[in-house]
Amino acid sequence: MSRLVAPSLLSADFGNLNRDIEMVNASQADWFHLDIMDGVFVPNISFGFPVVTQVKKLAKKPLDVHLMIIDPDRYLEKFKEAGADILTVHYEACTHLHRTLSQIRNLGMKAGVSVNPHTPVELLSEILGEADLVLIMSVNPGFGGQKFIANSYRKIERLREMIDSQKLSTLIEVDGGVDANNASQLYKAGANILVAGNAVFKAENPISVIESLKKAL
Repeated sequence: MSRLVAPSLLSADFGNLNRDIEMVNASQADWFHLDIMDGVFVPNISFGFPVVTQVKKLAKKPLDVHLMIIDPDRYLEKFKEAGADILTVHYEACTHLHRTLSQIRNLGMKAGVSVNPHTPVELLSEILGEADLVLIMSVNPGFGGQKFIANSYRKIERLREMIDSQKLSTLIEVDGGVDANNASQLYKAGANILVAGNAVFKAENPISVIESLKKAL
């Protein structure tokens, strides 16, 4: 089963963003993870199109853009233009999720759907075939550095059973409180992609941390 690591730029040093992007380029990381927050869907504001566009100019790996915003349909095309390769929207923010995921794919991006900690993965059973990935939030979205919610392991296991039973290739991504201590258990539960912020960018040797996340036993 594939193992991907996507460092979250929300935890990067924005005074030295070019340096941190080059570090990820030089590492074994697979994607750049960018969290877009609007201060409405989540209680925080992060960054928008200008930052995504600048990251795209420097990044040598795909941009995994996670929209934590209300009414994301208004901006799908603009995020494509800014450089998103993978675009993930929230189940809780989309009234017509099938249409939203189809539009993302029609724009030439991989389509993802994310669920908050309180949302059962069973609600995704009818939509799994339309999603390239499902992002399990293992903290309440909005802020970096939060403690991992232990129930997330069971959600990942249930989601893996659902994907396998439908014989789909949908990937499972996990974001929130991910580090070298829980990476192995997350992979064993069925995760394919680990998003890590503070664990990478606050480390003395972030390249080594990325390697340890990717190769966790």
